[in-house]
Amino acid sequence: MDTTYLFLVILFSATGMAFFMYGKKQVSFIPMLCGLALMIYPYFVTNTLPLIGVGAVLIAIPWFVRL
Repeated sequence: MDTTYLFLVILFSATGMAFFMYGKKQVSFIPMLCGLALMIYPYFVTNTLPLIGVGAVLIAIPWFVRL
C-alpha cells in the first residue's frame, strides 16, 4: 500500500459518508446508496487507478440521476 492509495481511500470514504448523511436527511435513496457504496468499495479494490475510476463514477451518479 502506498500513501496515494491510503489518501484516496480516506477521501472517497469521507465523501461517501457525506453522501450517505445527505441522502438520509433528504430521504433520497440514490445519494444514500452511492454513499454506502463509496464507503464499502475500497475494501475490494486494491489498485489506485480502478479506485479512482469507480470512485469518480459513484460520485457522479447522484449528480446525473435524479429520482
